[in-house]
Amino acid sequence: MSPPTDAADDPFERFRAVFDEALASGMENPNAMVLATVSADGRPSSRVVLLKGFDERGFAFYTNLESRKGLELAGNPQVSLNFYWRELGRQVEIRGTAERVSDGEADVYFASRPRGSQLGAWASRQSRPMASRAELMAAVAKIEARYLGRAIPRPSHWSGFRVVPSSFEFWVAGTFRLHKRTLFERSSDGWRSRLLFP
Repeated sequence: MSPPTDAADDPFERFRAVFDEALASGMENPNAMVLATVSADGRPSSRVVLLKGFDERGFAFYTNLESRKGLELAGNPQVSLNFYWRELGRQVEIRGTAERVSDGEADVYFASRPRGSQLGAWASRQSRPMASRAELMAAVAKIEARYLGRAIPRPSHWSGFRVVPSSFEFWVAGTFRLHKRTLFERSSDGWRSRLLFP
């Protein structure tokens, strides 16, 4: 019998257990996570992005580097990720530093995307003002014509980030709001955990 999802001493193992549970549940987008960043003038912003892979190095997602989040990450790589699986009564917050993935990793992931998503990565001037939807669709058509019958290469302004965690907080829903919160913090000799009041 496998241990409960909140029993592992290693935060990556604990995350993998609850993430596998979310995947097995059949819920839509179990890999959705809220990414919070901070602008140069200290204003926070957040948006939902999709986790595209994780291992002991960290948690990877992909984006337009010229988008608001891309520019904010370039100015301040300190971020927070939040996963909330309502159906499981589970939440995980991860704080850490975002680092660019290698060009090779970005190329491999970009090549795995649907062709329409590849076209969109070229056509969208993400986060910038747009006159009308027709402007975007015209840009898509132009890129589609350029690469007709050919593989679409990854644009130089599109890549990924890996969030290297400094802490994990695991939240488990409890009755009467007596939730269980466990904080893991990175130390020089591994991870240290402690319970927090709900």
